[in-house]
Parts: sequence; C-alpha cells; structure tokens
Amino acid sequence: MAMFDNNTQDIEEWRSGVRTQMRVSSINGSSQLCIFDQYCDPGLGAPLHLHAVEEVLEVITGQAEIWCGDETHMATDNQSVLIPAGCKHGFRNIGDGILHIRATLAAPIFEATYDDREELSRRYVRP
Repeated sequence: MAMFDNNTQDIEEWRSGVRTQMRVSSINGSSQLCIFDQYCDPGLGAPLHLHAVEEVLEVITGQAEIWCGDETHMATDNQSVLIPAGCKHGFRNIGDGILHIRATLAAPIFEATYDDREELSRRYVRP
C-alpha cells in the first residue's frame, strides 16, 4: 500500500490554458494505473488523440464536451465517460469557468498518439 499527498504534486502547463497534475503513475510506484487531473480554461481541453488502453474521464467541476469516435457527450460535475482502448477522442471546456477533469488510464505510463504531430507527448515513468 502507498499513500500520496497530492497537495505536493507539481502542476505543469501541458499547453496554453491547460494545466495538469499527475496524481498516480509509474513514477510513484503504480503498476496498473495512471491518474491525473487537468484544469482547462474555457474553450480548451485535449486535442484528438488515442491510447492503447481504456480511459475514464470524470468531470470534477465544470462542463465538458467529450467526443469519442462518432459519439459526443456533454458531462458535468460528478459524471464520467468511458473511452474504449484505441478510440480517437478528445474534450473541451464548454463552460465559463475552469474545467477540472480527472483522467484514469488502465496503464501506469501516460502514452498518447495525437493527430496533431505538433502536440508534445509525455511519458511518466520511473527513472
């Protein structure tokens, strides 16, 4: 068993207007999960991408438009969307305030393939 104080985790700017706090990953000993929070300014979020594993996107606060394949869902506080492995997806903040969304990936390492080749891919692995 391990305990983490997420109040001490760094918050990184992944792209302008999108800040990310990695909560659990291979870096702090996870062997099966990667969990991170994102804080997105109005109109911003995650561009079209895919993962090789399932992902759950949970809106903590705010309003999100989440798309996966041909489906689109509007999600608000305490609602989640399950993204199947390999499904191209993304989301954006459709509210007026900050969108706080939590992502849980069924892998200890964050890996994504983006349609936009300019997008920086990050990996959170134990050094």
